[in-house]
Amino acid sequence: MPEPVWVKSSYSEASGNACVEVAVSGGDTVAIRDSVFPARSFTTSRAALGALVASMRTRTLDDQHH
Repeated sequence: MPEPVWVKSSYSEASGNACVEVAVSGGDTVAIRDSVFPARSFTTSRAALGALVASMRTRTLDDQHH
């Protein structure tokens, strides 16, 4: 299996070391990690990540989504 290609947000500084990074990990799955701890990551579906980002953008996260 090839190594994932990690991408950080364009909002992050190029030399920043405290960034969230995302990599396509196969099919409908994405991997997410903190650049401070690159050996630790978790996976989720693209749909779940998209829903999280949409909720953050519209500020619709609330207690009923846990």
